[in-house]
Amino acid sequence: MDPDMCLEVPPGFDDSDDDEGQVHPVARRLFSGATNADAFRKAMEWVGAHDVFIMGLDWDCAFDEPEPFTLSLFFRFELPDEDDED
Repeated sequence: MDPDMCLEVPPGFDDSDDDEGQVHPVARRLFSGATNADAFRKAMEWVGAHDVFIMGLDWDCAFDEPEPFTLSLFFRFELPDEDDED
């Protein structure tokens, strides 16, 4: 794995037995467009090409930009479970 794409945690950190919630690494990707539909189209094409689980979306609009609509897509990669390799 690319070390620039990894979540760093303190040494010895382990919350695997926490029933209330656990830390999950989440990535964010931005999609800009001239219209809302354009930003969604770009996101749809990217998601279709990658195995990801979408965790949330957020919008921003910068009216003075050529592509003012920005869709933030929060996701995690769907990696195969170690048990599935058998």
